[in-house]
Amino acid sequence: MGITRRRVLESGAGLLAAAAARVRVSGQSEQGKGAAADLTGRVARYMAAARQQPLPPDVLRETKHRVLDTVAAMVSGAKLKPGEMAIRFARAQGGTAEASILTTNIRTTAINAALVNAMFAHADETDDFEPVTKAHPGCAAVPAALAVGERENASGQEFLRAVALGYDLCCRWLMALGPNHVRATHRSAEGVSATMAAAGAAASMARLDEKGMRYALSYAVQQVSGVWSWERDVEHIEKAFDFAGMGARNGVTAALMAQAGFTGVPDVLEGEHNGLEAHSTQPHPEEMAADLGRRFYVTETAIKTFSVGYPIQSALDAFLALRKEHNLTPANVDRIVATLPEDGAGIVNNSAMPDVNLQYLIAVALIDGTVSFDASHSYERMKDAQVLAVKQRVELVGDRALMDPAAPRSANVEVRLRDGRTVTHFTRHAPGTKENPLDTAGVAAKARTLIAPVLGDQRGEQVITRINTLETAASIRDLVRLLVG
Repeated sequence: MGITRRRVLESGAGLLAAAAARVRVSGQSEQGKGAAADLTGRVARYMAAARQQPLPPDVLRETKHRVLDTVAAMVSGAKLKPGEMAIRFARAQGGTAEASILTTNIRTTAINAALVNAMFAHADETDDFEPVTKAHPGCAAVPAALAVGERENASGQEFLRAVALGYDLCCRWLMALGPNHVRATHRSAEGVSATMAAAGAAASMARLDEKGMRYALSYAVQQVSGVWSWERDVEHIEKAFDFAGMGARNGVTAALMAQAGFTGVPDVLEGEHNGLEAHSTQPHPEEMAADLGRRFYVTETAIKTFSVGYPIQSALDAFLALRKEHNLTPANVDRIVATLPEDGAGIVNNSAMPDVNLQYLIAVALIDGTVSFDASHSYERMKDAQVLAVKQRVELVGDRALMDPAAPRSANVEVRLRDGRTVTHFTRHAPGTKENPLDTAGVAAKARTLIAPVLGDQRGEQVITRINTLETAASIRDLVRLLVG
């Protein structure tokens, strides 16, 4: 991430990092269990302290970027079919009026609100993504923090710190398990990690102490679930639940149970039959605590520039660069070959869902010169005669050689023109990645296109301004009021 020790200390996070280091040494000497000694305690102590520690300035900025990006995904997702189904479900549930369902007048329990708003956040492929673990932290962490934050009347500063913590738990959990080991047993790394994202964010908003954090972690681990069968979902409804809604519900439940005084197992990360050993054949427990307070995963996720599956981002970037440079049109293009890392290619190869169908999206990009939000969600456009004709010229190739941990979602696009020329473009890091990041204006520009059609231009600008200064908000309810009704 490029944060130096001096910058961390100057920001105030150095105190938190030092505390994490002290409890690590203490735990090892007392328990004598090596790297995993009192791992739950070390993580729990960090979680309890995190809400009181300032985020480094660059981490604060990147957290606000992810909050705005996820809020935009929630607002736009509320109007898609998974969102509509979630709203219908919420209206039938009723419940104590603790938290709001965005874009509606519904108030329900924090658990229900987290479930529904999270399904909004992953109603399509708008939300952010961590390229190494393949986790989607934002779509679970932000709705969970928002629901419990509204319930507890938390400040904007508390909310931002809770979101950053949720990202950390989400990605660290998968790093400790090994995402490939999770998938090797037919489980969904996205689903398995979402519960931890929400638990971290919600537990911080619930203002739990170390003991409460231990129990929240245990109740979260007991609920961790997710099966890779989501790839066969055709309407993105179950996928919205699997990636986001389920985890947000689980994590908020765990946090509120601990807040209510539920007791449980205090050492779920390292004790007998612990969660890491249960979910991985080759766990790396120390990844849960490595560089706590120094490395913030919220700075490492990729914000998508297109509302499409992440394996397609680099391919679209490469193709649109070629289209612009060589004036490509349906009339002068003979063949398009997109080469992706092998694991990503399998996800986006002629999927039934338009936003994860590479061939369809490349065809639209050739015809339109871009891929709009509407086009990326149009089942009707998938049946269009011109699109189908162009789509026949698009080939997807999976290449194991591109499975580079340093650039796990790169793409090479080759276009053969009808005049005999062949042109190529390789995108190693798509715009929005940590290596090629969007600035504040870029994130706002994307959010504006998603929020304004639902809430209107004026309210959309108010949302953007409020989130960009969220650390000054006395109550997160100030933001919620702009997002409901």
